[in-house]
Amino acid sequence: MLPRDAPAMEFVIVSLLNGVSYGLLLFMLSAGLTLIFSLMGVLNFAHASFYMLGAYFAYALSGVIGFWPALFIAPVLVGVAGALFERYSLRKVHAFGHVPELLITFGLSYVVLELVQLVWGRTAVDFRPPEVLQGPAFTLIHHANDTMGLAWGRAAAEVCAQAACTPFPATRAFMMVVAVLMLLGLWLLITRTRVGLVIQAALTHPQMVEALGHNVPRVFMLVFGTGTGLAGLAGVIGGSTFVTEPAMAATLGSLVFAVVVIGGLGSLPGAFLASLLIGVIQTFAVSMDHSIGSLLEGVGLALSESMRNNDFLKLTLSQVAPVLPYLFLVLVLIFRPKGLLGTRDH
Repeated sequence: MLPRDAPAMEFVIVSLLNGVSYGLLLFMLSAGLTLIFSLMGVLNFAHASFYMLGAYFAYALSGVIGFWPALFIAPVLVGVAGALFERYSLRKVHAFGHVPELLITFGLSYVVLELVQLVWGRTAVDFRPPEVLQGPAFTLIHHANDTMGLAWGRAAAEVCAQAACTPFPATRAFMMVVAVLMLLGLWLLITRTRVGLVIQAALTHPQMVEALGHNVPRVFMLVFGTGTGLAGLAGVIGGSTFVTEPAMAATLGSLVFAVVVIGGLGSLPGAFLASLLIGVIQTFAVSMDHSIGSLLEGVGLALSESMRNNDFLKLTLSQVAPVLPYLFLVLVLIFRPKGLLGTRDH
């Protein structure tokens, strides 16, 4: 244990961990969308709906076979549903350009929403993680002598009686591990396997790939199914960690598109970077109760009395936190239209 400004250090550590875990959830969701766009050129407006399906499928399955089997089966079912949608709907309009693709995926999002509400109702369902994930992964301990300590799992009651304990949920830690494994798996699949090379070649030289004996439409179907399956996996993790309800797709749907555009359309590393930035920025903003005016004064700007009474400057950072990702999006589009790590113009 090292002497620290414990309250400030505890705030930074907890907020950073929460921000990274939320950002990695955004990456889990945006990774599938990025994969589909980078390899097929399709912006899937129903992507967040597949995320919602993953949560509801896992909820239904976990009551029968348990959480851990549902964690593997639900994303597969979502991936199969996505592949069937690409085969029998999206493929038929693919030749007509991007607008029909956007319209059909936009319509699918409403169909999925109505089906979910018809089957599971309009209120949230009780989708809980398994017991092993219901406790804390570790506990930060702020001692009375202004030192910080760490205890794995739940700290002893006698320790917390004499110090301030801040547990970090095991569900968030599990989310972070799964997201990192997903990133590693996707990178290896695309860059180090024969399947990944065929997929990349099918995007740029489909006729040559077809001449070599590969079924290009089937490749695209598998890519779309894989992308939606990744969204389903994110739904299982996110639904059990936060809440499983019909509004969960709309809550993250627009945000995941902001992540993909900020990172750079089709860039998996860009989506990863943008997800972390947005997760950390939003979490720190929500945690801060300072007004915009006091923040401006804190960086050295002098405000007049009339400016201090301005309603906008009275808003706290936590109140404007939901707008920050879209403000970040606007700034990126103005100063770097290709995105942070993108290679193509939007």
